[in-house]
Amino acid sequence: MVDGPSTGVATITLNRPEKRNALSIAVRDAVSDALDKLAADDECRAVVVTGAGDVFSAGFDLREFERPELAEELWASSDRFHRTWLEFPLPTVAAVNGPALAGGFDLAVMCDVRVAADTARFSHPELAFGDVVYGPLHDLVGGSLARDLCLTGRTMDAAEALRVGFVSAAVPVDELPAVAAQTAEAIARAPREVLLRTKAKFVRRAGVVAANTLDL
Repeated sequence: MVDGPSTGVATITLNRPEKRNALSIAVRDAVSDALDKLAADDECRAVVVTGAGDVFSAGFDLREFERPELAEELWASSDRFHRTWLEFPLPTVAAVNGPALAGGFDLAVMCDVRVAADTARFSHPELAFGDVVYGPLHDLVGGSLARDLCLTGRTMDAAEALRVGFVSAAVPVDELPAVAAQTAEAIARAPREVLLRTKAKFVRRAGVVAANTLDL
């Protein structure tokens, strides 16, 4: 679900609360399509992403991995989803309203700024059965913490995330929408051309390349 842009800010809401906002092929493709449209929208200067209900996202929809006939589509969708977020030309804000796990953790990582509810937590439980996206997290928190989180699968709560600088605010969940809006509106005060140039610097500095999901 996409709202906006209003005052230059668009909001993407992951809207599968009954599935803990799992990132199915359909959800990933819809989000990628929305980002492509917003990138071309001259009124848009920042994008907020959040989850419906009390979970940000529990990650990829694991049921789809049980269907071999979906393998090609699954990974093509995943690769596009990651590239679209990492290369999106305008600033992005994750409003992490609850647990952000596995691919949900990655989604928060791929945003430029993160604000979190005090109920948020971050972990890579998929380590038990598959590869973990490492590079973008390393760019944010450094090798020591990124390797710890990616190798152990332990949970980082909102307080630790704030302490290590992964999130810029950790607030009561009912205050999160206002804090996210204030953050995005502060960003959107700048001219779009300036934001485009600034975001391009972020992408260059991070060395983002058109890599496949499992190479990140």
